[in-house]
Amino acid sequence: MAGSALMRLPVRTLLVAGGGHCRTKTHSAFCWISRNKYFLKNVGGNSAFLVTLPALSFMGYQAYRLVSGSGVVHAFDKAQDVIEQADYLYSCGETEKLYQLLVQYKDSDNAEFLWRLARATRDLAFQSHISTEDKKRLTYEAFDCVKKALEINQSCFSAHKWYAVCLSDIGEYEGTKIKIGNAYVIREHLEKAITLNPKDATSIHILGLWCFAFAELPWYQHKIAAMIFASPPSSTYEEALSFFLRAEEVDCNFYSKNLLMVGKTYMMLKEEEKARMWLSKARDYPAHTEEDKQVHKEAVDLLKKLNN
Repeated sequence: MAGSALMRLPVRTLLVAGGGHCRTKTHSAFCWISRNKYFLKNVGGNSAFLVTLPALSFMGYQAYRLVSGSGVVHAFDKAQDVIEQADYLYSCGETEKLYQLLVQYKDSDNAEFLWRLARATRDLAFQSHISTEDKKRLTYEAFDCVKKALEINQSCFSAHKWYAVCLSDIGEYEGTKIKIGNAYVIREHLEKAITLNPKDATSIHILGLWCFAFAELPWYQHKIAAMIFASPPSSTYEEALSFFLRAEEVDCNFYSKNLLMVGKTYMMLKEEEKARMWLSKARDYPAHTEEDKQVHKEAVDLLKKLNN
């Protein structure tokens, strides 16, 4: 089904910063009081205040700050601090803690909070323990959040990217006709995300999935598309491959699924030697996540087919 490739977009994707943020210029020192609070003391002044954090490991959070930013610790405003906490939780795969942190800001007018909340809500929807009813509710909540983020900031590439993904998600509940009808909108937002940030490999990868989905569109869905559009959305395996390879150029080996899709696309193009090479890369990719394990299994199965 059109868009099914987007629906298979992983719950875990690469950590992507949402854009530039202002940091305060005052240097600060951090004095940890307990697991869930720290004391922020201005070195150059007399003011001090408490900031409540979720129950994070001090060492883990501090290490993340040092890796992701400069070695000098600065005092951040509240918005920046929440964003850093959110990105740390996302990098650790702490989906439920991340959701609980960000859902407090669902009425915010900060696009950086909202697109992250949309991503976290979508991730939560795809958790195995979530009921069918809750998955549908969360899917629509994710779309509402990212829609609001985009209304606030049209220049946020992450908002465009997740708008495209979440729009594809709700198509699963609204039927094939509406899903195909949204196809051009999805592509437009992916292209806008790439224009705003050409170095975001995940946006390029997702656009490759869009192309792959329409390249393999069943004949009956082609007929539905022709009823909706004078020029229905279409693509080719060659176009899909160009985006998957471009994503590798931007960030080599960034994602096991991209390696798999390069191999699968070469298979569809009957270029078996190249397919073997890329599927072998996908098979040998370190399996850190559940999705990596699924990619490994699919790559092994496809290699068996090629070798038979």
